[in-house]
Amino acid sequence: MSGPDYTALIDAETWAYIARLDAAYPPDAVQMSIAEQRAAYDDMCRVFHAPRPVGVAVVDLPFGGVPCRHYTSGSSDITVIYYHGGGFVVGGLESHDDICAELCDRTGFDVISVDYALAPEAVFPRCFNDAWAAFAAIAQERSGDILLCGDSAGGNLAAAVAHHARGRVDGRIIGQVLIYPGLGGDQSKGSYVTHANAPQLTMADLEFYKTVRTGGADLPENDPRLAPLHDNDFRGLPPTVVVSAECDPLASDGETYRDAVLGAGGKAVWFNEPGMVHACLRARNMSARAAVFFDRVVEGVAALGRRDWPY
Repeated sequence: MSGPDYTALIDAETWAYIARLDAAYPPDAVQMSIAEQRAAYDDMCRVFHAPRPVGVAVVDLPFGGVPCRHYTSGSSDITVIYYHGGGFVVGGLESHDDICAELCDRTGFDVISVDYALAPEAVFPRCFNDAWAAFAAIAQERSGDILLCGDSAGGNLAAAVAHHARGRVDGRIIGQVLIYPGLGGDQSKGSYVTHANAPQLTMADLEFYKTVRTGGADLPENDPRLAPLHDNDFRGLPPTVVVSAECDPLASDGETYRDAVLGAGGKAVWFNEPGMVHACLRARNMSARAAVFFDRVVEGVAALGRRDWPY
């Protein structure tokens, strides 16, 4: 069976973004050493970095012993906790600085970006432990509502925190926005098969990141800290907005997660944005479609922060 015709699915603006990204962070980056990958990724992030909007103030400080960056644009009692992507291997406070700053500016909510420890120095469950420690400290120090948000690996962590919070800090999380998250879905079907060799993220890449994240150890069964879709109970989760990219092996995880939350009586919506590729948040200033993708994210965060459910 032949694969998708990406020349038809992906428009010229997005192809221009892909070419610019590949020039800085090559498609075979997983074959580099970890240090080389991180250096190339940081260089690529600088290529696409946009200035912070005027009026957004930033301070770096730890929460729960985890380095974090707190963005404010006025006075808000709503806190968005953001977990960055990067396969649990690359990324940090700088890689998603402009995205967090724009999210703060456009919603008016405080945003706290979490610099969780990366693999292979910190294998599972260390990334989750850092994500949870930061969340727990933020929840203790700030009295208002909390929204969870994250892209890719960070989407996994945001959902994992939401699952783990039930029965521990009930009522604090009013919503979660998951951006092309990897949630541990069935790799034998759906987008995992259709888009196994998509631009920007392939099944081979996912296998590499999984191995590094776990240190090559056997995966724990039914542990939502690793894979939220492996949970056996989806009741009591906060209203959920998932925004996926059509041309991405992880896209089906958004659909599966939405269905699991709805099946347990919760609120969830899934947007699978046409012609988009993994990590397309960085294309928002080059591609009209990617700008719409980011609008979906901002609108989801804003609506959940208002305790509104327009879906």
